[in-house]
Amino acid sequence: MTHTALIVGASRTLGLALATEYLRLGWDVIGTVRGTERTKLHELADSSEGRLVVESLDITDPDQLSALRDRLTDRMLDLLFVNAGVTRGNLPIADVPTEMFTEVLITNALSPLRVIEALRSLVTPDGTIGVMSSRQGSVAMNTNGGQDAYRASKSALNQLMRCYAARYADDAHTLLLMNPGWVQTDLGGPGAVLTIDESIPGVAATINAQQGKPGLQFLDYQGETVPW
Repeated sequence: MTHTALIVGASRTLGLALATEYLRLGWDVIGTVRGTERTKLHELADSSEGRLVVESLDITDPDQLSALRDRLTDRMLDLLFVNAGVTRGNLPIADVPTEMFTEVLITNALSPLRVIEALRSLVTPDGTIGVMSSRQGSVAMNTNGGQDAYRASKSALNQLMRCYAARYADDAHTLLLMNPGWVQTDLGGPGAVLTIDESIPGVAATINAQQGKPGLQFLDYQGETVPW
C-alpha cells in the first residue's frame, strides 16, 4: 500500500527537498505553496506521474486552511509535516519592531499548530505529525544568543507542541519536532555546515524510523535527541 505525506510549505529549499525525498521513497505527496505563482514544486509535480499534488495554502490565513481541509476531506495521511520558518533579520530583541515580532511568532509558532489542529483527523491512527523546528529553539543549547525573535518563535513552537501532546495524550500518533541541522538556505546562510542534500534524507529517514512510536520527541536529522 502506498503511503501519503502532506508537506505544508514545500515550494522551495527544505520543504521542496522533503517532497522530493518522499517521492524518491515511493510515497504519494501533497505539497502546499503560497499564492498562485508557478514554483519548482509545480515542475516536480509535472514529472511525478500524478504522485505529487500541489495545493495552495497560506498557513497564516484561517480561511485558506479551512478550504484546504475541505478539499482533503476524503484523503488519509500517513504523515502530516509542517515546514514553516521566517526570520526578519538578526536584531537584538529591543530593536525588533512589534509588527515584525508578531509576524515571526504567528508564522513560526501559532500557524503550524493551527494547521495541525485543523488536519489532525486526516492522519491515520498510527501516523506521524511533524514540524520543522530548529536547534535555535533549544533553550539549553543557546549559549551564543543572536536571532532573538527567530529563537523565541521556535522555542514557542516547541512549547506549543508539548501542549498539543499533552492535550491528545491518548492518541497513538507519533509527534516529532525536527531539527534539520545548520543548512545552507536563506535562513542558514552560505556558511552553514550542511547542504540540503546532506540534511533532508536524514530528516526523512528519522521521521520514518519513528513511525508507530506514540508521543513527542525533539530529534535532529541524524535521529539524535535535541535538548529542550
